[in-house]
This record gives sequence, C-alpha cells and structure tokens, in this order.
Amino acid sequence: MSTLSRGQRILISTVVCLVLFAAVGWQAFRWTFCYWYVDEGFSLQLTYKGPPLPIPGLTLPASADTELAQVDDKGRPKQIGVLAEMVGPGRHFYNPFFWECKKVPDVVVEAKQVAVVTSRIGKETGAKQNLVDGELGQTEFQGNLRKLLGPGRYRINPRAYEVTVIKGEEVARTADGQETRSGWVVINPGYVGVVTNLTSNPITQAKDGLQKNVLPPGIYPINKWEQQINVVNIGFREKSIETSIAELSDGHAKVDPSGEPIVADDDSGIAFTSDDGFPIRLDFTAIWGIMPDQAVDVIDNFGNEAAVEDKVVLTQMRNLCRTYGAKLKAADLLDGETRQSYQAQVALAFHAILEGKGLSVQQGLVRNIYIPQEVRLPIQLGYISDELKLTREQEQLTAMTEGDLREAEEKVKLQTEQIRVETEKMVAVKLAEGQKTAAETKGETSKLIAAIARETAEIDKESTITLGEATSTAKKGIEEAKADKFKLAVDAFGGGQAYNQWVFATGLPEDIELNLLYAGEGTFWTDLKGFSETLLGKQVKQQSAPPPLTTPARSK
Repeated sequence: MSTLSRGQRILISTVVCLVLFAAVGWQAFRWTFCYWYVDEGFSLQLTYKGPPLPIPGLTLPASADTELAQVDDKGRPKQIGVLAEMVGPGRHFYNPFFWECKKVPDVVVEAKQVAVVTSRIGKETGAKQNLVDGELGQTEFQGNLRKLLGPGRYRINPRAYEVTVIKGEEVARTADGQETRSGWVVINPGYVGVVTNLTSNPITQAKDGLQKNVLPPGIYPINKWEQQINVVNIGFREKSIETSIAELSDGHAKVDPSGEPIVADDDSGIAFTSDDGFPIRLDFTAIWGIMPDQAVDVIDNFGNEAAVEDKVVLTQMRNLCRTYGAKLKAADLLDGETRQSYQAQVALAFHAILEGKGLSVQQGLVRNIYIPQEVRLPIQLGYISDELKLTREQEQLTAMTEGDLREAEEKVKLQTEQIRVETEKMVAVKLAEGQKTAAETKGETSKLIAAIARETAEIDKESTITLGEATSTAKKGIEEAKADKFKLAVDAFGGGQAYNQWVFATGLPEDIELNLLYAGEGTFWTDLKGFSETLLGKQVKQQSAPPPLTTPARSK
C-alpha cells in the first residue's frame, strides 16, 4: 500500500480544516444573524427580499399595496414582498440577505368584546357600505368584513388586515335623539331589538332597511357597518301628569277653609277654562305600553320611545282633557254623573287614538279635578245638608236593624240550647243501644268459643287413639318380620346347630392356620418344642363370633 506524500497530507489537512471552519462559521452566522425566537402570543411576519441576482420566474407583486407575495406548492416564494402566512411561536432561522422578519403581537379579543376586520388587500368593490364576505385569508375584495371576530386569540397579518376591537356596546345618537347600538349588544329581559340593515346581505337574502322580525333578549355581536339595533322596552308603563299642591313652611299641604288643598301657582297639571269661565286643573294617569309586534312600527313612525311618550301620550292626555272639559261648566265637574261621563269620554278617546297609532293602552284615567272655591263651596254645602239628612235617616234604619239583630240573636241562643238538649238525648240512646249490642255479642262469642273447644278435645282424643294403634301395629309387624327372617335361615341350614356353625365359620379370619398336634403316649414332650415356636411365631387375629342364634319371643 502506497503512502501519501507530505504534500498530499498537507493538502488533505488544509481541505479538512477549511470544511470545519466553514461549518463552524456557517453555524455561527446562522445562530447569530439568522436566529429568531418568537414568544408565546406573537407571530413572525415574513417579507421575501429575493436573491442577490435575478432569478427567472421570480416577479414583484402586481401592486405592493393591495397584494401579498405568493408561494408555490412547496412553500417557496414566487414573488417578492410580504407573505400572507406568518409563523408562530418557537425558534426560526431566516437568512437576513433574503428575508426581512418582524414580530407581530396576536390580536386578543376579550370577553364582552368583538372585533371589526378591514381587508387591505384585494380588489375594490365600489359598494356604498363596502362590506366584504368571506373568512380571514380568503377575502377577494377590500373593505370591512361582514363577519365579526368574537372573544379569542387570533394570528392576523397586519399587512393584510386591520383589526379594530370594540369594547362592549357602541351607542350612536342621531340628531333627533334616537340611539342605535352595535358591537357587543346585550338585550335584557323585558326588551327587544329592532334591526335596521344598512346594506343587503346576499347570503341571507335580507334587504336593507328596517326588518320586520325583532331580536329577543340575548347577546348579539353586531357589525356597525352592516346593522344597527334599537333596543325597545316592552310592556306597560305608567305616565302621570299631576298638579302641584301649595305647601306650608312645615311641609304640610295648604288647604282652604273647606279643607280642600290649594293648588300651587305654577303650570303643573292639565289646566283649562270651563265653559262658564272658571280655571280648572286636573291630574291624569295613563297605563300604556309597546308590545313586541308593535316595536318595529314604533321605531319606524316615531324613532324611539321618548318620542312616542312626548308626541303621542302626553300630547293626547292634555288635548283630550282640555277639549272635553272646555264644553262643561265648573259645577258639572263636581256632579257625580256628569263627572263620570267626562272621565269615560276622555278614556275612550284616549284608547282609540293610541291604539290607532299602534300602541297598547290599559288605562287612561282622569283623577283629581281641582275647582275654584267660589264654585265648589255652595255646592258642597248643599251636598252636606243633603248628606246630613240621609245620615239621620240611615241612623234610624240602623237602630231598627239593630233591634231586629238583637231579637235574632236571642232566637239563635234558644235554638242552640234546644239543639244541645236533643243532641245529648240522642247520644244517651245510642250509647245504651251500643252497650246492649256489645253484651249480646260477647255472650255469643263465649258460646262459640266453648263449642270450638269441645270439638277440639274430641279431635285430640281420636288422634291419640289412632296414633297408639298405629304405633302398636308397626312394632308388631317389625317383630314378626324379624322372626320370619330367622325361621327362614334356620330352615335353610336344616336346623339351629347348623346355622350357628355357619355363623361361627363366617366370622373366622381368612388367613387363619390350623396345625394338628399328635398327643399320643410318649410324644408330648417331643412335640412341645414345635408347639411353642408356633405359638410365639404366629399371631392369630381374634374376631368375635356372631351371637348364637336365638329365637325372638313373639309379642302377644
């Protein structure tokens, strides 16, 4: 194997050093000049500046103000300019020679807030309200997006979209005092929202102008470039015009000699002149309201609730009281029938006018009527004398009625005592009858108990006799069966002795050995040795033999 020359080794070492130096230098450049760290809540906006030398196919955006740079399928930029997509939090490396980077904070929409988004890129629509349909990143035209952003965090490219956060509800007031709401609109219970579209909506097919359907209570994000909401109080409310009463220094009402309150010297209440030239003042109370199906017409015809109350309710209260009251004399307003007729006429006319204007009426009532003392005092004195006469007559009737009442009370007491005595008598009779019935029932019950006890004793006696006979018969049968068994066994062996021998033989063990010893004359001592070994070397198991056959006695 050939060895490298000194020059070749120097060349290889130089190349390796250059490669290492380039790698270290590239990493130092990358981590020093290309490194970007994006914190949480921020994004990185990228602007492609292009290579140092022109590249075929790489073009500038057609309009730097209305377009963003495009990328190919692999994410590589095809144009020079700001890219639509931004990168999120984390570490990123972008060559400063080709890229310009800028940290952009995320758009945060808090609770009870909405955000209006304005598209800066795309074609110009030329429409009046310039509303744009579509989502973020998918808009084709410039203008305000129809869709609002609700509470949340959004990564939005400020080069493409401008975001305006609306905190809560925005209230706009017109010259005539009408209030319109947008943004985070809250409609509380007892209210409805009347919707006015500032432009038509091609998606929902809604036309511009006042809408027929109202919004029920709830929370609604409303785009101020698309809609405006008038919040209307629904239901009945009270409105009164009252006359002020003059007061003393201690705060109590000032009254005339007849005890009637004195009207204050101001323009309070509803004032008019009677047919005979006397100044009249009165109070009026109206219970009127707006229902949900009337809210749209109220806004369309009058603008708001305050205008309805001022132009219709208060105006009609004053006009009707004055019109009908000017036809009557001052004394007519004191008389019961003419006064009630006046109140009924004003109430009917008030109902008719307000209902004709699309409002609901529950009550329209003329309350206190203040008439000058010079007209009121003579009439009141006449009324007082008549009332005194009626009072005396009523007192006489009351005395007569009280006498009748006392007589009736005594009759009631008498009837009460009679009823008490009769009741006690009926109770005693019923109690005696009950005790008699109870005694008879007790006797019958005792007789039944004795009869049942007698029958029970008879049944016990019969059962005892039957049980004894059955027991005796059973024992007799058992003993006879045993006797028959032994008789059959003895007959089978031909006699009692043969049966006993068989029983003895069956009781011997199976391994028993029998040895015969000859004990003739002169042989006892010679065979004694073998007999002893036999006794010592063998053990015979002893088993008790069955008892000898006995014949059981027959029971008599």
